Amino acid sequence: MKFATKAIHSGGEPDKETGAIMPPIFQTSTYVQSSPGKHKGYEYTRSHNPTRTRLEENLAALEQAKYALVTASGLSCMSLMMHALPKGSKIICGDDVYGGTYRLFTTVFSHLHDFEFIDTTDLKAVEKALKEKPKMIWLETPTNPMLKISDIKKISEMAKKYKVMSVVDNTFMSPYFQNPLSLGADVVVHSMTKYINGHSDVVGGCMMTNNKKFYDAVWVLQNSMGPSQSPFDSWLVLRGIKTLALRMEAHQKNALKIAKWLETHPKIDSVVYPGLKSHPQFKIAKKQMSGFGGMITFFIKGGLKESKKFLEKVKLFALAESLGGVESLIEHPAIMTHASVPKEIRTELGIHDNLIRLSVGIEDCDDLIQDLEAALKKI
Repeated sequence: MKFATKAIHSGGEPDKETGAIMPPIFQTSTYVQSSPGKHKGYEYTRSHNPTRTRLEENLAALEQAKYALVTASGLSCMSLMMHALPKGSKIICGDDVYGGTYRLFTTVFSHLHDFEFIDTTDLKAVEKALKEKPKMIWLETPTNPMLKISDIKKISEMAKKYKVMSVVDNTFMSPYFQNPLSLGADVVVHSMTKYINGHSDVVGGCMMTNNKKFYDAVWVLQNSMGPSQSPFDSWLVLRGIKTLALRMEAHQKNALKIAKWLETHPKIDSVVYPGLKSHPQFKIAKKQMSGFGGMITFFIKGGLKESKKFLEKVKLFALAESLGGVESLIEHPAIMTHASVPKEIRTELGIHDNLIRLSVGIEDCDDLIQDLEAALKKI
C-alpha cells in the first residue's frame, strides 16, 4: 500500500465485534481475566490498550518499522530512551535542536550520561566524534529552528561502522516526507503533538525501530515508569493521521510560496527553507526528503524591538509555541521555544533576536501573505 492508503487503513480496520467503521475508544483502565493470568492480551492500560495498539500499528507502517511505541509526550519518549542506555553513556547530539531536547539532555540527564553537541552537517566532525565510540548519535534534520539538514544515510553508515546507535528526530518532516529507517537509521522519534496529529489538541510522542532489543527495553521502562498515552489521545492521533498526506502537501505548497515571497521582501534580511535553492543543504534535502515541509525560518531587518512589533501585529498567524497544526503559528525562538538554551550558545548557532519561525498552516496562502505583509508594514 502507498502512504495515503496506509495512513487510513493500517491499524484502522473496522471493529470485528460491531463492524463500526471507526475503531472505538477503549476508555478502560483494566481488563477482566477468565482465570488468574489468563487474558486476551490486555491486563492494564498503562501496559497495553487496544486503541493505543492500533495507533502503534499505524505508525510502524508509516515509518516502515517493525515496532512502534507511543508515549504521553515527545520528551517522555526521549526520557525512556535515555534511561534505556547504560549509565555513563556518551551521546553525540546535533548542536541545533529543539529547546526542550537541549534542556532535557543538559539538566535532567547530564548526571547520568555524557553529552557532546556538534554540527552534524559537518561529516568530518561527525566521524571524529563517532571514533570515540559513543553509545548513540542523536540527529534532528531539519533542525529546530535553523533548519540545517544532516545527511542521514551517510551518518547512519558511519554509525554502523563504529557500532553506534543512530536516532533521528523526524518531527519536522513527518513520515510523509522522510523515512530515516529506510535511510539506515536505527531509531526514529516524533513529537506526535506536531504534524502527525496535526490539530493542536493532543500532546504525545512515539518511537519506531526495527531493533527489538531496544524496543523491548524502552517498553519495559514505559510499563514501569508509566508515561503511556491515554486511549482518548491515541484515538485523536489516529483520527488526525488519516489526513496526514493531504495536510503535508498543503503545508508544503503554502510554505514554498511564502518562502519565495519573503526572499524578495525589502524588510527581510534572509530566509531559510529547505525547498529554496539558497538553502546550504538543498541538494541533501532533495536526495533524502520527498518534500520540504511547512517550517520557515527568517530574519527581519532590525533587532528585538522590530521583531516584537512585527509579532504583535500579525492576525492570522497565532503567536504561540509548537508547530505542525492546520493553523499557522509564528514565534520568536530566542524568547520562546529556545529560551532554555544559553544566550551565548544561541548566538553561536545564529538564533538571534531578529529570527522568526513560522509553522505554515493550510489556510489560503494569499490570506497568509497579506497578514505577513500588513505586519511588516508596521515596522
